[in-house]
Amino acid sequence: MNLNSVPEKEIVAIILYISLFFMIVAVALIVFFYFSRKKIIQKEIEKKDLILAHQRDQLCAVILAQEEERKRIAQDLHDDISSKLNVVSLNSYLLTSANLTTSETKEITSNIINITAKALDNSRKIAHNLLPPVFDKFGLHAGVEELCEEFESSKSVKVSYLNEIIFDEKDNDRHLHVFRILQELMNNSLRHGKASEISIRFEVVDGMNTCFYKDNGIGFDCENSENQKGLGMKNIDSRISFLNGTINISSCPGKGIEVLFAF
Repeated sequence: MNLNSVPEKEIVAIILYISLFFMIVAVALIVFFYFSRKKIIQKEIEKKDLILAHQRDQLCAVILAQEEERKRIAQDLHDDISSKLNVVSLNSYLLTSANLTTSETKEITSNIINITAKALDNSRKIAHNLLPPVFDKFGLHAGVEELCEEFESSKSVKVSYLNEIIFDEKDNDRHLHVFRILQELMNNSLRHGKASEISIRFEVVDGMNTCFYKDNGIGFDCENSENQKGLGMKNIDSRISFLNGTINISSCPGKGIEVLFAF
């Protein structure tokens, strides 16, 4: 009787130990997966926070660029258009003066006509900078051609431009970002890089529209992060992001700059 009961107790004990073992393993697995999942969620949150921070930086860069553009336009309107219209107003008032001679009247009228013509010409230039009519009517290729001609007309830089892409005018909204990127790069080449030669080339690489940009200016240190934080560079990065494109900038002091961006 006692001999038969011993194995039964051992079996029960073994079953209990095995059950306890599996319970411990189960608890350990639950704890492991809980903390693993928590860590994964934490990483996802951190990744989303980085994306949101990047988007905020892009938005700030766009807003700052817009504000700078508004300030420039306001300054142009105030310094140029407004001052000329004030002179026109003053001359118009002089025409109401009594006892004006014929020659005086002609001189004042001529002044009004000349100043008005200059004001109209400058207002067209301001409007052109906002959205070039050639770009609006004929697309990116024509817009870049005109941009290159404008820079070359200054006689301070020679621009080489080659295009191997047929741009669809339906994508003009996207292409405007490309145009603004080139504007920014060319302005930087002249203003900061002191370049005398600029090269621009459009071609398709691995199915992507790609722009190769190069100048022979003084260049800068790419390793210095401060050189990447300027308003112009932030504006370029923001436009590249809007295009879902990529950009690579290569430069060093005395070697000019090379930019490759896909859109």
